[in-house]
Amino acid sequence: MTAPSSIDPAQFLHEHLPNASPDLLRSLLTTFINTLMSAEADAVCGAAYGQSSPERTNVRNGYRHREFDTRAGTLDVAIPKLRSGSYFPDWLLERRRRAERALTTVVATCYLLGVSTRRMEKLVETLGITRLSKSQVSVMAAELDEAVEAFRTRPLDQGPYTFLAADALVLKVREGGRVVNVHALVATAVNGDGHREILGLHVTSSEDGAGWLGFFRDLTARGLTGVRLVTSDAHRGLVDAIGATLPGAGWQRCRTHYAANLMAATPKSSWPWVRALLHSVYDQPDAASVHAQFDRILDALTDKLPRVAAHLDQARADVLAFTGFPREVWRQIWSNNPQERLNREIRRRTDVVGIFPDRTALIRLVGAVLAEQHDEWTEGRRYLGLDVLARARPTTIPDTTTNSTEEVPTSDIPALSA
Repeated sequence: MTAPSSIDPAQFLHEHLPNASPDLLRSLLTTFINTLMSAEADAVCGAAYGQSSPERTNVRNGYRHREFDTRAGTLDVAIPKLRSGSYFPDWLLERRRRAERALTTVVATCYLLGVSTRRMEKLVETLGITRLSKSQVSVMAAELDEAVEAFRTRPLDQGPYTFLAADALVLKVREGGRVVNVHALVATAVNGDGHREILGLHVTSSEDGAGWLGFFRDLTARGLTGVRLVTSDAHRGLVDAIGATLPGAGWQRCRTHYAANLMAATPKSSWPWVRALLHSVYDQPDAASVHAQFDRILDALTDKLPRVAAHLDQARADVLAFTGFPREVWRQIWSNNPQERLNREIRRRTDVVGIFPDRTALIRLVGAVLAEQHDEWTEGRRYLGLDVLARARPTTIPDTTTNSTEEVPTSDIPALSA
């Protein structure tokens, strides 16, 4: 069907409105677009369609049809062809794209929210779009790449980042014709304004010392400063990387990870009791009470479960490092368990995908989820008050004898050495 050069709006509406159907808007939009393109082609040719004129500079030569996905559905637009040269409606279409930008944004957002390709196809069918292949979804979702890359490489200029948490998630990716496990390294922190901030994302083949070392070196190169306490699991490579890149920072063993390690050393029938004892340590009102309760637990377990008692005693310094900071800090961190909540949100989105086609797709989705969460934290209320942060940071006082400054730490936690 060719596009008419002009229409009578009153007659057109009179013919279509009595028999209005769900496709009426799509039909009206198609006719309107085709008419505009025909009029523009006439202007390029110097004369109206089918009109003889001495001012004519070109001749129409049929149409080429192109499907155009819009919020109103898939339109069959008829682009006029010219005998000499070519005509393309840049005001409407983008080359090598068959969807309007608004629809691309919708699909990219659905991808970010964890909607599968199959569900996406059903969704667009309700909009009247004839088909939406996996490759089209990937192309549309690639709109996120630029924003994710800017987020991952931004300067970290909101420091000092007093409290930092690091963790890794294992995800599946296709590489070299097989499915392999890769590790997504994620770091979050509390910035100088008291808000939580996602510092970065790095994907490595294995969670080893080299991967963590490269990740933390990238963070410090981008401006990470002022770290006083790092919370993570007891992975040896991670702990060594913290000591090498963040000198002077203390290390706190993650409560959730340590509970899983302790459970493996505890008889199954005794775990509910041991878990309640461990949680009672974190519920104490001050540091002195925390250490006293820890001693009581060791005494209670030494005779009944000596292996569990030894496990606790060996991890004491790592598990109780938080006591060197104000009570408001560790009470807030323990009550919210922020890193695990973030990991669950990432898992909720990535479980829909299952196996990523490549690392780029993984970084796109996980990076977009992290960027979205980062914006929510930035716009939300402060995670820690400024007065609490001031008490947790080292105080610098002048030395009148040497005209220099001396740093007086506010906590006595052991610092990791490189």
